[in-house]
Amino acid sequence: MIGSLIVLLILTETFIFSTDYFNKPQKSDAIIVLGCKVNGENPTRFLYERTMLAGRLYKEGYAEYIILSGGKGQGENISEAECMRRILINEGIDDEKLILEDKSTNTYENLVNSKKIVEDKNFKDVLIVSNKFHLRRAKLISDKLGLRTSFSGVFVKDKWYTEIYGGLREILGLMKDIFK
Repeated sequence: MIGSLIVLLILTETFIFSTDYFNKPQKSDAIIVLGCKVNGENPTRFLYERTMLAGRLYKEGYAEYIILSGGKGQGENISEAECMRRILINEGIDDEKLILEDKSTNTYENLVNSKKIVEDKNFKDVLIVSNKFHLRRAKLISDKLGLRTSFSGVFVKDKWYTEIYGGLREILGLMKDIFK
């Protein structure tokens, strides 16, 4: 019984974490960074790493704009989008290339609200950035919304236990969003 559960866990985690392995980042009109918790005005490690990856991809010419998606939650003095904006400006990225979506409170809203920006700006395709464990669900939602996407994800090695836990949580999130 325990052996079966371990095999199921390994297969599920492989499924969750494999999205960006099979879907490499492509040059796009914009990068969408999915938000993550802010502590006061400071990014969590996951938000910081997502934002830094988006900045690197931007500097490598993957997109001309970055959509920063995330509202202001409990315990957050600024929106997740504003927190990411501050990081990227500090990294030398022009504020005019940053588009804030600061109303969303979850992954589904991140993508619905970002899609409105994509349509308003006449962008054709987007590159979605998040943690690797989060990309499978982001792909499911973006496919349902009709977004043309590629993906790139971070794995924070020194927070591997939180990454694995996040992957397990994504199973529930995936099931919820499949039936949405």
